[in-house]
Amino acid sequence: MHTNSKSDSYAAAGVDITAGYKAVELMKAHIARTMSNSVASDIGGFGGLFELDLTGISKPVLVSGTDGVGTKLKMAFLMDKHDTVGIDCVAMCVNDVICCGAKPLFFLDYIACGKNIPERIADIVAGVAEGCVQSGSALIGGETAEMPGFYPVDEYDMAGFSVGVVDKDKIVNNKLVKEGDVIIALPSSGVHSNGFSLVRKVFDVDNADLKTPMEELGGKSLGETLLTPTKIYVKPMLALFDEVTVKSVSHITGGGFYENIPRSLPDGFGAKIDKASIRILPIFDLIAKTGNIPERDMFNTYNMGVGMSVVVAKEDADKAIEILKANGEDAYVIGEIIAGDEKIIIE
Repeated sequence: MHTNSKSDSYAAAGVDITAGYKAVELMKAHIARTMSNSVASDIGGFGGLFELDLTGISKPVLVSGTDGVGTKLKMAFLMDKHDTVGIDCVAMCVNDVICCGAKPLFFLDYIACGKNIPERIADIVAGVAEGCVQSGSALIGGETAEMPGFYPVDEYDMAGFSVGVVDKDKIVNNKLVKEGDVIIALPSSGVHSNGFSLVRKVFDVDNADLKTPMEELGGKSLGETLLTPTKIYVKPMLALFDEVTVKSVSHITGGGFYENIPRSLPDGFGAKIDKASIRILPIFDLIAKTGNIPERDMFNTYNMGVGMSVVVAKEDADKAIEILKANGEDAYVIGEIIAGDEKIIIE
């Protein structure tokens, strides 16, 4: 740890340089879990170096994605639990990158806070590292910015970005989509990281009981349920790409079914979703009931229990589901592709 860099003047303004050094020391063990032979730099340098292994890739295309956690962070503040939101941050990026068939390679994060509390920053980065492990990414760098007067002392914001690679000839090509193709659902773990402004309003979370177990939520508390990390689909999807021609992939984020599934389909085709087939999680029933939210609004805001959808040929559906299940995803059919101008029908 640095011992010769300390500014009393800067500390008087609210920025503790030494706290930053301590945070880096505390997070190193977590970051080490994500390292691979491709990482060519140590944490703490001015840039993260990654040696690109292009074995088996004839036309490499880099794919990037960036995102944050949004107002779900408010739940972490209220629960004083900071070791899962980093998973969300990684998930929101790598789940986008995987949609075109790319394998995530590395990740960088950015954390801005009102006060650098090293132990809390280390907890946040522990979650980021866990998300990187789950997605096979290396955490090769990041930034923690202490910004007194800009953020409250007990609050922070975070964002990150992922870079992946795919062979140009293997990029998911939605031009292969045709009428009668099957839409397969990969279950979500919960609300994931979207729609939390509405969640917080519905439950009045600042004044709600967040820690008492609830029968409606299977014995979990509301706070625990809402903080459940976003599921990361990278490894099962990579296994699927290896064996089946995947025509379209949609990460169900903000905008729910109505926005995300149509944007993954070519012009002239839409999705017909069998509403009865969807395994809606209890938290969504509770949100709808408590907030008196219309069903269409629920499907237009939340994933409703479906974190990712995949389109394959009808003859490949059984094999695709078998592969996904073998890789830990209890996948199931939720609909089919239809021809026409209507982009999505849920009935």
